[in-house]
Amino acid sequence: MKKLFFLLAILFLTHSAQAQLFNKERLANQETFDKRFLTWGYFLGFNSYDFKFEYENENPDDRTDILVDGDVGFNVGLVGDMRVNDYVNIRLEPGLYYTQRNLRFPGFEEEKDILREVKSTYIHVPLLVKLSTKRLNNFRPFIVGGISTSLNLSSNEGNPQDNSGGEFRMTKTTNYFELGFGIDFYLFYFKFTPSIRGVFATSDELVPDEDPNSPWTGNISQMSTRGIFINFTFQ
Repeated sequence: MKKLFFLLAILFLTHSAQAQLFNKERLANQETFDKRFLTWGYFLGFNSYDFKFEYENENPDDRTDILVDGDVGFNVGLVGDMRVNDYVNIRLEPGLYYTQRNLRFPGFEEEKDILREVKSTYIHVPLLVKLSTKRLNNFRPFIVGGISTSLNLSSNEGNPQDNSGGEFRMTKTTNYFELGFGIDFYLFYFKFTPSIRGVFATSDELVPDEDPNSPWTGNISQMSTRGIFINFTFQ
């Protein structure tokens, strides 16, 4: 279902761009929009978070990897855009991101030991550089990249209980780098921007169990988030 969802989103972006490209209508909407030094807006969207695990035992034949099942989450936030020149903008996009990942630890017999539900509510703040092409008719493709940080409001980093008590612990803050692309569509009253962005954590988010030989975290050397954001921005 997730793969189908993201495939449909990509097809939507491609189809919309083709429709604008081959449309003979040349009436330009929002002609002076990109000349403004500062612009504001908001976004709504979806996310899919995953975990990348690195293990102490690097031999895959001698370990049991943790399985991650991610759900589609929801994003909402604000956009602040500063124009540098005709093709470069700097953007700040603080938002609230809801997500859930289910971890399954092979090797246990009881479901209470196998499954860990990781629910997260992030305040996510990216600082991005947007590189745009020349505007063509009423659309303009771009790529975007930058760095970001997030505060996990659902973090249980300070909880004295660990997996032996049913608690899978994560850090409160995480740092990332981000890369994506999108298309600006200049409509009559506003600019509409669908975009897809990948996020990759650069910091370890795991709070290990007290027991260094824990069957849950003892063989994990690092756990870091990977994710895909699909946002729809209105400016």
